[in-house]
Amino acid sequence: MQKFNSFKDFYPHYLAEHQHPTSVRLHFAGTLLVFLFIGGCFYWGATWEWIVVPLVGYGFAWVGHFFFEKNKPATFRHPFWSLRGDFTLFFEILFGKRKL
Repeated sequence: MQKFNSFKDFYPHYLAEHQHPTSVRLHFAGTLLVFLFIGGCFYWGATWEWIVVPLVGYGFAWVGHFFFEKNKPATFRHPFWSLRGDFTLFFEILFGKRKL
């Protein structure tokens, strides 16, 4: 397992694991749904519905990895930096820094 000393070191590796356009779109959609579900949970005072948040986010991302990227999600090796990578990629796409 490759070791990284910082997120700055990790992020190029993360991007290299996310090359297939469909996988990137699935990651974007999953992260968008995570934000929507979190907002909905707060708005409607949800309790058990919080369980859906990681299922939606990881579900979309893992479909992208297993069926399109043909690799293992970075979540299995670097869970926190992978989550930060998901959010970083999402906002780079959202604000036009990276193409979808």
